[in-house]
Amino acid sequence: MSLLTILVFFVGLSFIYYGINCLYSKTMKSEFERYDLKNFRILTGMLQLLGGTGLIVGYFFSEVLVLTAAFGLFLLMSAGFAVRLRLKDRAKQSAPSLIYAILSLYIVYESFLLLNIN
Repeated sequence: MSLLTILVFFVGLSFIYYGINCLYSKTMKSEFERYDLKNFRILTGMLQLLGGTGLIVGYFFSEVLVLTAAFGLFLLMSAGFAVRLRLKDRAKQSAPSLIYAILSLYIVYESFLLLNIN
């Protein structure tokens, strides 16, 4: 199994989990209020679910879908990291968004290379 395959499933399943959490968790609701972005919680959760699902479904059916989903998640996590920086959150709180942004960007890069080879 390739590193790309492992990352696609790891990131995809993570975002499905986080998307569900974002929609239903009281903790996430209070976090979005702390971010002063309470009106974006549902949208963020839906985008996380779509991105995670896009990675997994795309793995089986469409490299373009993998690339598109990963790029969307990269943008979402980059924005999340920017919010954390704006709030001056600690490194421990900010690290997940940065790590997932980097992982998503790596998936974009590898998917792009695969598309150019095929």
